[in-house]
Amino acid sequence: MRGIVVACAAAADLPARLGDVPLVHAGARPGKAEIDLLLGEYDRLVVLGTDGDLAAVVVRLMRREALPGVSVGFVPTEPGSRVGPAWRLPADPDEAFALAWKGDDVAVPLVRDDSGGVLLAHARLRDVKGQAYCDEQVAFDGSVTGVEVTPDDTGVAARVTRGRFLKRSSTYRGRAFQIGCVPTSSLVIDGVPHPRPVTRWTWYRHLTDLRAVRG
Repeated sequence: MRGIVVACAAAADLPARLGDVPLVHAGARPGKAEIDLLLGEYDRLVVLGTDGDLAAVVVRLMRREALPGVSVGFVPTEPGSRVGPAWRLPADPDEAFALAWKGDDVAVPLVRDDSGGVLLAHARLRDVKGQAYCDEQVAFDGSVTGVEVTPDDTGVAARVTRGRFLKRSSTYRGRAFQIGCVPTSSLVIDGVPHPRPVTRWTWYRHLTDLRAVRG
């Protein structure tokens, strides 16, 4: 295995603790110029950063069709990381790095969207008015107070919450979840707010799994 650590902007205090390992510094949510040159040279990328940083790296793997040949480890640098618990990563950064660098990878379903992005742990919308489907099942038609979407063993799981005071939630599971709605600026994916209002969005299971180094 040839691995390299990708230390993103939020990981400034971690690289000095890692010892003598190959390392490259990158900005927040690194893109093509920073990640693509690593592909083909390394078969393990260990990302030090936020959930959004990790998602940006996985996007490059997906777009370059490099998912089968590269395993991905992760050391969260934000207390509120959702990928950390979802991947069952140790809370201690040193233990998390040891797992990410030396642990075995497993194939996990990768959820992507119709805008070329990925969903690794959690997406949410608030106060949505419109219609949504999980595969062929209607998830809602009208107004809801919240929608949360997470990866699932079969693809996606979507929890829809209705009611402002007496809240009621229903969970839908399937290969895809799609929403059409009046414009909303509430979409947040893996901790990153979407920069523009959206009127439709679709998440679905990608054809190729992600090789994740998990606990």
